[in-house]
Amino acid sequence: MSANAAIADRLEEFADRLEAKDVAYKPRAYRRAAENIAAYPGDVATLAEDGTDAVKEVEGVGDAIAAKVVEYVETGTIEELEDLRKELPVDMDALTSVEGVGPKTVGTLYEAVGIETLDDLEAAAEAGDIQAVSGFGAKTEQNIHDGIDFARQAHERQLLGEARPQGEAVKEYLETVDAVQACELAGSLRRWKATIGDVDVLVGSDDAETVLEAFTDWDGADRTIEAGSQKASLRAGGVRIDLRVVAPPEFGAALQYFTGSKDHNVAVRNRAIERDLKVNEYGVFDVADVEDDDQRAGNRIAGETEQAMYEALDLPWIPPELRANRGEVEAAAQDALPNLVETEAVRGDFHVHTNWSDGNNSIEEMVEAAAKRGDEYVAITDHATGPGMVGGVGVADEQLREQRTEIRAIDDDRADITVFAGVEANIDTDGTVSVADELLADLDLVVASPHAGLDGDGTEQLIAAAKHPHVDIIGHPTGRYLNRRPGLDVDVERLASVAAAHDTALEVNANPQRLDLGGNAVKQAVEAGATIAVNTDAHRPANDEYVRFGIHTARRGWAEAEDVLNTWPIEDIRPFLS
Repeated sequence: MSANAAIADRLEEFADRLEAKDVAYKPRAYRRAAENIAAYPGDVATLAEDGTDAVKEVEGVGDAIAAKVVEYVETGTIEELEDLRKELPVDMDALTSVEGVGPKTVGTLYEAVGIETLDDLEAAAEAGDIQAVSGFGAKTEQNIHDGIDFARQAHERQLLGEARPQGEAVKEYLETVDAVQACELAGSLRRWKATIGDVDVLVGSDDAETVLEAFTDWDGADRTIEAGSQKASLRAGGVRIDLRVVAPPEFGAALQYFTGSKDHNVAVRNRAIERDLKVNEYGVFDVADVEDDDQRAGNRIAGETEQAMYEALDLPWIPPELRANRGEVEAAAQDALPNLVETEAVRGDFHVHTNWSDGNNSIEEMVEAAAKRGDEYVAITDHATGPGMVGGVGVADEQLREQRTEIRAIDDDRADITVFAGVEANIDTDGTVSVADELLADLDLVVASPHAGLDGDGTEQLIAAAKHPHVDIIGHPTGRYLNRRPGLDVDVERLASVAAAHDTALEVNANPQRLDLGGNAVKQAVEAGATIAVNTDAHRPANDEYVRFGIHTARRGWAEAEDVLNTWPIEDIRPFLS
């Protein structure tokens, strides 16, 4: 975990524990400081070495929080946070991973029932102790109980957005080691799965001892789990990182094998068997006249590069995102693999929030950030009022009219970027869109998203919204929050067919906590003819980095550039939105 991420993590925990004690105002300040520190382009630990005034250069960091940052950098702890942990000795991360259980609920249940862990929570729910607490009832207790298994499974997996930076950091470090001849990420991380179990790193080297020593000496590591002669494991920022060192001539074979998926590798092995070949982590071997069961037996015909591994089977190289045994081997054999969309093809973003709702920055700041990235267009889509919008963050229709005027004035003043006046409206359980039709009609772009009632089958409500004449994009269609709630069940094929017929795009929300639609659903949507919009759902300029997670999710769904609305030129965007 980077220093910035570690500091932000402590401040987030601080906010949770203050909220659990029902402290007013402070939790929001700590969360805002955590977000800004995590997104800060420089090293906050270096600022801390110069004292609190230097740390206060980070937006949203005042005297009290700056002092805690300096204390953490100097000592590795924050005394006040340690005191809060003693006052409330709970596994906050695990408990709040249960849908419907926030920090305040954790605090209440600890005081009333003594719940500290997921096991405690489960036992209390099964005993009926939760519904006996003031403010809770039988239905709430059942909902909590129903969410515990999902939370347990989720707690064992890391979000792609958390794990990928760790993997990239250790890869960048290892590439500076002279003994490393090749280095790549592998496993589900390389396939860009939404959640991963651990980070797999593969190194090609003739000096495994030196590589492993450098790996376990990495200053980004929290601790070493184990170390052997060819592999080692450590933990960094809550993520397990597994390193394997292989001989350089076998690097391509190992990379193909350890990237997976298991089902893809089975399909590849079966193709090899049909050709009297053998594929494994050491290479491709001609075994036509070989009876030896040794894994390296036979005439090795490929293994140094991944591309050669596939070529030996008369296949082009298959992008890692496609390796799921969903027809990619057959498509490769027929030279029919998709020309997958690239992050560089994205021209703009259709889902951006500002401080008119729950964003951190002004309209001007978000537009300026988009222009600096080189975007050709950006849509301001603050939350409307409606179901699921709690805490007063939704913008009422009258304020949306005022905002529309401001956005259009900004658009008129800028020659370098087109700024669309939009909204993120809410889809009620009956498919109703939570903004007046006459206002929707006068906006440039409407994202309609589900935010409430996120259980059961949501197909009909999403179809109703997709048919709405003024809805342009269905945002995060299932409403899932990875590792927190599974979201709606949706017949994606039916929804996509309706969306295609009504020129309504389906979103891949690129926020790593969502990645919604997921890869399988994107494939269904594309095959049904729907247009995909990859949006960041940005609440601050730093969130623009999310776009790569969204694009790789779209790639997992076989999406090409022409399938993705954000890659289209402005002259094609306007007719679609109209």
